[in-house]
Amino acid sequence: MKAAVLREFNVMPAVEDREMPDAKGEEIVIRQTYTGICYRDILTLHGKFPRTNLPLVPGHEVSGRIVSVGEQVKELREGDRVSGLIYLPCGKCKFCLGGRENLCRNKRTLGEAVDGSYAPCVRMNERSVVRVPPGVDESSAVIAACVTGMIIQALRNRARLAEGETVLVTGAGGGVGAHAVQVARALGARVIAATSSRWKEEKLHDLGADAVVPSGNLSKQAKEETGGEGVDVVIETVGGPTFRESLKALNFGGRLALIGNVDASSVDLPLGYMILKGLEVIGSVSSTRADVAEALELSRRGMVKPVIDRSVTLEQLGEAYSAMEGRSTFGRVLIDLAGAE
Repeated sequence: MKAAVLREFNVMPAVEDREMPDAKGEEIVIRQTYTGICYRDILTLHGKFPRTNLPLVPGHEVSGRIVSVGEQVKELREGDRVSGLIYLPCGKCKFCLGGRENLCRNKRTLGEAVDGSYAPCVRMNERSVVRVPPGVDESSAVIAACVTGMIIQALRNRARLAEGETVLVTGAGGGVGAHAVQVARALGARVIAATSSRWKEEKLHDLGADAVVPSGNLSKQAKEETGGEGVDVVIETVGGPTFRESLKALNFGGRLALIGNVDASSVDLPLGYMILKGLEVIGSVSSTRADVAEALELSRRGMVKPVIDRSVTLEQLGEAYSAMEGRSTFGRVLIDLAGAE
């Protein structure tokens, strides 16, 4: 099969011939139609994750049909349609046993610790997938863990979003932000979308944003949209470039859920300001199997629809990465793997 292989940081992955993976023990092999490109993949390319084991196949957004199972697999069989987590949990630690496998200290992330999804077939563990219900299209299934499930984890489990609260989404035109707008609406929130691209404003209104504000002045605009009070929750998909403004946009008792940091930068925390306003800054990592199952159900019910900017081939990765870094995409970019067998 064809696969994109990252052999050196800051050098684009090259398409190479790879052996088909085989399944042993508790492993399964999934044949994919698409995989998604996450901004994390771009950070991996630039060496921002020091535990990346080169050479490897990048990517971590997985869905498809099982084509082989190991001898110890109990719950799944060939032909089952599944959506995968972005990591392989150990299944034995207190976090895994308590349904918080996203915090597993022994997990191995696809596309960093082990070969990932930039190939037609990917090997995973049966603990790291969820069955896809009928009626969910492949575009929704492939983003159920890294995008929609991750947002559910951040909003419901970490930021404790209550129905009727107001959510500010930064980077709302990106692959994560465009879906965060929809998930927040599906969970009963009023949504303010922040974007640096004026051409994305109408698209964000079409997705259900109640208001769209410019990223450069988002705290002032967000407060104007809330009668001067500020928002209850921020979903921070950008990180350093918008963090300070996001913090200023919060109402008393507000929560900022940090799920992205596009330039891997550090920020200064205004401690006194945070204390006096009772603010929370909450890191939120990835998603659990329960989050993915809920994400798939929201998709099945039509409450969250995939926003796909384009699909590319493995040979067009450089073009896709450049478009994402240049903010010229709206929503997710997928890799079409149909011709890579």
